[in-house]
Amino acid sequence: MKYNQMSRLNCGANIPIMGFGTYSSENVREETKQAVKTALKMGYKHFDAAKIYGCEASVGEALREAIFVDQSVERQDIFVTSKLWGSDHHDPVSALNQTLLNMGLEYVDMFLVHWPVKLKPWATYPVPNEQDFERVLDLETTWAGMEKCLDMGLCRAIGVSNFSTIKIQRLLNFASVPPALNQVEMHPMWRQSKLREFCRDHNIHVALSWGLSKGGSVIVKSFNKYRMKENMRALDLRLDDRDLLDIERMEERKIMRGECLVNDTTSPYKTIQDLWDDEI
Repeated sequence: MKYNQMSRLNCGANIPIMGFGTYSSENVREETKQAVKTALKMGYKHFDAAKIYGCEASVGEALREAIFVDQSVERQDIFVTSKLWGSDHHDPVSALNQTLLNMGLEYVDMFLVHWPVKLKPWATYPVPNEQDFERVLDLETTWAGMEKCLDMGLCRAIGVSNFSTIKIQRLLNFASVPPALNQVEMHPMWRQSKLREFCRDHNIHVALSWGLSKGGSVIVKSFNKYRMKENMRALDLRLDDRDLLDIERMEERKIMRGECLVNDTTSPYKTIQDLWDDEI
């Protein structure tokens, strides 16, 4: 399997099947920048960022140096993803313009609604406080803003992240442009069979070798050079039928559950089951 292999999205864009995650809990700007530059040299083409990660500036700086200074890669060969945080649901256009300013880019290739949660405009931190939640999601208004980003050429595709099957179906009921992608947790311990089947039926792309074998793309995260190489080698790994059967028999357990987005007073989601529509 070649490192530059692509999957075609429902909007016609191509997405590299292996992406490089740029989240870091320490968020050291120079460390993130160097990790992105190393990833580029190794052959990574897809870079996954988000406003809430605090990494957009360092990712953009590394990409601009590679494109304009080193001239080791061209912009059209790079796929950049960023995400709309809950505090910006009221104005995705302004949020994406700020992301582009942070990154020093003219457009991103993919812009995602990070979580199906709307927060007060001041809640620009990863763990919202009780008073930070809007009680009504109003996804219809948010998605209209996402579609406007697309119309304005600020992004090449729009999608969602951490959406259940039911939430995507509700979105499809009013969306003029369907989401091109749903970026979710998916691995042998959390296989998402119902969601994968639903997304496949509606031509929505789902974002290591097991994940690729299920028709999705993969975002891998490590700034360690050895692990970065190991992740790339997953593209060459082949799982036989016995391997896949053994994986299907494993007990499932979701890691990123989103507990910080749930409370019984101000959040629209009173329980984890509410957030994930009983798909957890």
